[in-house]
Amino acid sequence: MSWQCHDAVTRMSPGRATVAAMDASPLSFVELPADADRLRVAVVTETYPPEINGVALTTARVVDGLVKQGHSVMLVRPRQGADDVPAQEARYEEMLARGLPIPRYPHLKMGLPARTALIRLWSVRRPDVVLVVTEGPLGGSALAAARKLRLPTITEFHTNFHSYSTYYGVGWLKTPVKAYLRRFHNKGELCLVPTRALAESLQQDGVRQIEVVPRGVDTALFSPTRRDEALRASWGAEPHTLVVAVVGRLAPEKNLSLAIRAFEAIVQRVPEAKLLFVGDGPSRESLARRYPEHCYAGMRTGEDLAAHYASADLFLFPSLTETFGNVTTEALASGLPVVCFDYAAGAERVRNGHNGWLAPVADEDAFVEAALRVAGDRGARLAMAANACQSVQHIGWPAVAAQMTQVMRGIIKQHEVRHGLWVPG
Repeated sequence: MSWQCHDAVTRMSPGRATVAAMDASPLSFVELPADADRLRVAVVTETYPPEINGVALTTARVVDGLVKQGHSVMLVRPRQGADDVPAQEARYEEMLARGLPIPRYPHLKMGLPARTALIRLWSVRRPDVVLVVTEGPLGGSALAAARKLRLPTITEFHTNFHSYSTYYGVGWLKTPVKAYLRRFHNKGELCLVPTRALAESLQQDGVRQIEVVPRGVDTALFSPTRRDEALRASWGAEPHTLVVAVVGRLAPEKNLSLAIRAFEAIVQRVPEAKLLFVGDGPSRESLARRYPEHCYAGMRTGEDLAAHYASADLFLFPSLTETFGNVTTEALASGLPVVCFDYAAGAERVRNGHNGWLAPVADEDAFVEAALRVAGDRGARLAMAANACQSVQHIGWPAVAAQMTQVMRGIIKQHEVRHGLWVPG
């Protein structure tokens, strides 16, 4: 199924036509005949590549998987800059909304409410299902528009915003933020989460309808074969040097002080070890100033990022605020033993002594001990490294997209039954 614009729009450039759909008067559209095997999916998100974060990259993988399966995707997102041009391709197009920079995250935008524009758009180009990825004003207005038009709606839970409050000195916000998230996700017909533990936690917090759809990993991109000795040499590492990596946003909520504490313990046992930070964020400058002896590679993407993973030897992930933690599976796929806490992706993918080591949640002493256990036994670490890549080979993104499609079909049918739109047989 595809959407086509009528005369007034086809004379415009693709970008102009797309912007007009969100910002100007109602446009005239004609729908092509529906294909029963293909879905029209509206995806609403406040972050998307080239922005680099777990939500953006995960959403892009899912969208790509849906398009490759033959479904049509209309992506609604904030304009990321004055020169931002919305994409328009076969079975995929973007609609841009207005946005404002997020405090402390100026490179990201918070989408402004667009309820009226979305009602206008979806009235003439009605999707089969709406997938709301983020819980900001744009996502909230998408829920309101979908409810007005009686469209089946699915939300996704990606970020523990209520947990972040502790790290930014506004712990009193934790309860109201949690209440907001509960109300938000209960407005959809289903909330998708990446792990069983998170599903149980949200159910206890009052979110009613939840389903687990795990996240995948690109096993073609992230691979031990991308190890690069020249890259290691640029860090001052020789072939036998133990390189301990931390990959992700360098920010207070990532608990980076624990990674440094664990590394300092490792150095007592393996003096030549080196600590590598890959990523950027508000804590990078202070970390580099206080710990200039460590390596700071900055933001890396694509094959460059994959080479940084594979050229390390051990991965530390001390965060306690994740809903999943894509970096965990990326590190495993790259052949790195992972030391992390027993929750989120770690609880799903890491097995003690097989491909890494888990510490009880929030037990920092146990985390340090786990890091020492893996780093200090070279033979055991190499065995875990050999197992790490194989342990995630079965969770590619195409399988995740296929599961998403099944979930969407189920919700569409459930919605039609509820509203008397489905006739058996």
